Amino acid sequence: MSLTDRRADVPDDATPDHAVTPGRSGHRIHPAWWVAAVTFLTIIGAAGFRSTPGVLMTPLHEEFGWPMGVIGGAVSVNLVLFGLAAPFSAALMERLGIQRVVAVALVLVSVGSLLPIWMTASWQLVLCWGIVVGLGTGAMAMSLVATVTGRWFVERRGLVTGVLTAAGATGQLIFLPVLAWLAENHGWRTAAIVTSAAALTVVPLVLWKLHDHPSVLGITAYGAPAGTPVGRPPRPTGHPAHLALATLRDAARTKVFWLLAGSFAVCGASTNGLVGTHFIPAAHDHGMPTTTAAGLLALVGVFDIVGTVFSGWLTDRVDPRILLAAYYTLRGGSLFLLPALFSDSMHVNMLAFVLFYGLDWVATVPPTIALCRSAYGERAPIVFGWVFASHQIGAAAAALGAGLVRDQLGTYDLAWYVAGALCLVAAVMCVAITTARLSDASPRRTDSGAAAPPAAQ
Repeated sequence: MSLTDRRADVPDDATPDHAVTPGRSGHRIHPAWWVAAVTFLTIIGAAGFRSTPGVLMTPLHEEFGWPMGVIGGAVSVNLVLFGLAAPFSAALMERLGIQRVVAVALVLVSVGSLLPIWMTASWQLVLCWGIVVGLGTGAMAMSLVATVTGRWFVERRGLVTGVLTAAGATGQLIFLPVLAWLAENHGWRTAAIVTSAAALTVVPLVLWKLHDHPSVLGITAYGAPAGTPVGRPPRPTGHPAHLALATLRDAARTKVFWLLAGSFAVCGASTNGLVGTHFIPAAHDHGMPTTTAAGLLALVGVFDIVGTVFSGWLTDRVDPRILLAAYYTLRGGSLFLLPALFSDSMHVNMLAFVLFYGLDWVATVPPTIALCRSAYGERAPIVFGWVFASHQIGAAAAALGAGLVRDQLGTYDLAWYVAGALCLVAAVMCVAITTARLSDASPRRTDSGAAAPPAAQ
């Protein structure tokens, strides 16, 4: 199927329950692709902050004299809330719509990124970076990707998931070199202002094109079978928080959930928490200039785009469990090698690490979402929100733990080795995921209006 869908043969007296999709005759692009494009830009806008901590940790340490553990603690709070907000934001999207939730989230990211330029104490960094930005970015976490792809796409769902997941890496590619240059030449406050402006700039696009559901436009999802009704499932009647917690309660009764959550926690620890937060300071410890280290991390973003899109394509064709086991095994091996690769300049072996780690960075997301969708049906976005929360808890633990290791031992080496070992454990967990009930994706209703997960084993 191309980017357009053939117009359905709809009688003149058709009701809104019949699918009407953009036709080939007018060469109209299916609105799902516009929604995906705006979602992509939204994630890029929010990615400005995701690039900030690694660049600004050293300038903040030098200006205020705060230990790396303290600054890493603020990042940890952000990462925890980034994850914990995800399932609740997914529930809010079901109640209030995607557009409203995302617009408010972008404003929070903008405000939380701007306020630190006036801070005088470390608790203010925790408040702004940790709480305000954490809540905002959490509302645009991977649960947004799961929600958009689940509502708007039937065909090419894995590919679109990969592309949208790669948006964060694209943002990193764009912002990391710029923010590093600004921080070094114009001060970290200028970099913070640019981060704030980037998030705010996307809001008009969200209000214009980020539609809540295909039924709003009187159409069906991209690739939906002919005759599919336009109407959307009824909105849950319970409170969003109750919906999110009820979904967690039922999902937590299944082994699949814990295996996915545990392995994804390792994913967060080994990417956002460790490499994303501490790679630049670690390289700086070995004499590498901040701009050079930031450029290497930006290259991770370049290859991440390729790896994640390719992973999405593979997810449509290969058992997701096999993909996850391979990704974690290879990632663990590369982390064992990293301490020996640091030096005061760029070299071929470090570039090889950057290339490989970039390809593997968030390649885990499309197969993880696919397993959630297979196991938990229409509640998959909320379930994945909780799985993503575990990702961020792992990231927060690594961000804080690696900072403490650096403060106590004067080196990050132990942190790299521990993360490598955990990746091998995650690979085993993925192999252990059973498919006994993954084919049964029909959720049952709870008394809160939530569709509970099936009784996956």
